[in-house]
Amino acid sequence: LGYEGGGHRVQRVPETEAQGRIHTSAATVAVLPEPEEVDIQINPSDVIEHVSRSSGPGGQNVNKVSSAIRLEHIPTGITVNMQEESSQHKNRAKAWRILRSRVFELYENQRRAERDSQRRNMIGSGDRSEKIRTYNFPQNRVTDHRIGLSLYNLDKIIAGNMGELIAALREYDRQQRLKNLYLALKTGVSTTK
Repeated sequence: LGYEGGGHRVQRVPETEAQGRIHTSAATVAVLPEPEEVDIQINPSDVIEHVSRSSGPGGQNVNKVSSAIRLEHIPTGITVNMQEESSQHKNRAKAWRILRSRVFELYENQRRAERDSQRRNMIGSGDRSEKIRTYNFPQNRVTDHRIGLSLYNLDKIIAGNMGELIAALREYDRQQRLKNLYLALKTGVSTTK
């Protein structure tokens, strides 16, 4: 249903309409991928570990033992300092837990921002001019405005038999992708779609 995102317009004559006037309603639809479970795996080669002596109170152990850990995640620039424990191993374990949670949060925020952007692009302003499809009940017609296709079988579409419509949209999408690829190759500009 990836092609269904956008503004949908319904034109109908309600049973309560005595003069037979057509009423128009609009709805916006966003079709987004289902979120995936994310278990953050950090490649140890992407992390620089610095070991140093702790600062602050702690007796002579602070001056003699290098127990403070500083982890720096190179791809994101996130840095974690840990010197709460007197043991280097405990500080390292705690620093890794914090680093994983911060990197996860960063990536999650980026995914959320991208998802919100996709949603805004699909929905648009909800203005009637941004419609992608019109369902006209008086004429038993469905018109997809992106490809200029009108089908006179609204009853089938409403019942879920959208094969003909989806096939036309897939073909249009395939043609657009080929056209974009051709233009990208011709101009030497890379394209992400």
